[in-house]
Amino acid sequence: MELPDLFPGFATETVDIGAVKLFARIGGSVDAPPLVLLHGYPETHVMWAGIAGELARQFRVVIPDLRGYGMSGIAELEPDSAQMSKRAMAADIVALMARLGHARFALVGHDRGARVGYRLALDFSGKLTRLAVLDIVPTIAMWQGMDAQYGMRAYHWFFLAQPRPLPEMLIAAAPVAYLEHTLASWTAGKSLEAFAPAALEHYRAAFLQPERIAATCEDYRAGWAVDRLLDAADHAAGRTIACPVMALWGGAGFPAERTGAAGEEASPLSIWRQWADQVSGHSIDAGHFVVEENRQETLDRLMPFLHAPA
Repeated sequence: MELPDLFPGFATETVDIGAVKLFARIGGSVDAPPLVLLHGYPETHVMWAGIAGELARQFRVVIPDLRGYGMSGIAELEPDSAQMSKRAMAADIVALMARLGHARFALVGHDRGARVGYRLALDFSGKLTRLAVLDIVPTIAMWQGMDAQYGMRAYHWFFLAQPRPLPEMLIAAAPVAYLEHTLASWTAGKSLEAFAPAALEHYRAAFLQPERIAATCEDYRAGWAVDRLLDAADHAAGRTIACPVMALWGGAGFPAERTGAAGEEASPLSIWRQWADQVSGHSIDAGHFVVEENRQETLDRLMPFLHAPA
């Protein structure tokens, strides 16, 4: 099945970085500042199609599929699902950018891609010039804030992290229906209207592959078994992100509804200020999928931040 090309003028590369091969779209001048865009669940790199062209006017834009997602390679299973830890994924991105000739770069990540981004900032200090995290708070903060009400909203954190093959088996019974329900229910409008039909073709194609359903479940298992523990260790040690950080979140997204462990309101910005030395942030008029639900406001917030002097 040939999927539509949503990135006119962008090159297509599959880069062998050792552990896996990463599929990526690359656009913009080779002399422009490098910028990585990382997608989240349950999407692929095509979530960036609506703003990639505008960003490529001013940046050398690299848009990979994370390992296990889209058209990138799937890593072999490791204990505790460590092959899908954000530490492993962050190392992928550092290796990819090194192969492309970039020692330092800016990064914008949504959802799981944002988790890869802040883990990269912590594990590979000095690699990132700037980091924008879209509609997340750190993994440990998510788990610590899981009271009954929030757990009902973010049920997938528990469901997808269940031991294999339970979630894989249940999703595989109706993969497209599960995908479309997930996408629609996480938008402000509770519909698929925010998503381009061609992008939906890509998302459906991925969810028709049992091995990719399994890889994405492994991503969430790693969130419980590995990522939250790495976060806890860094937080306890007082490690922070050195580069400037901007947090953007949907007004009807997950971080906006989060409360603290004791039930107190905990804004995304106040949480990120515990993790980074230089933090700014804004709410976007959208649900979880801020890029697709409100591309203009997202761009309007991203551009000044990405262009600000270091």
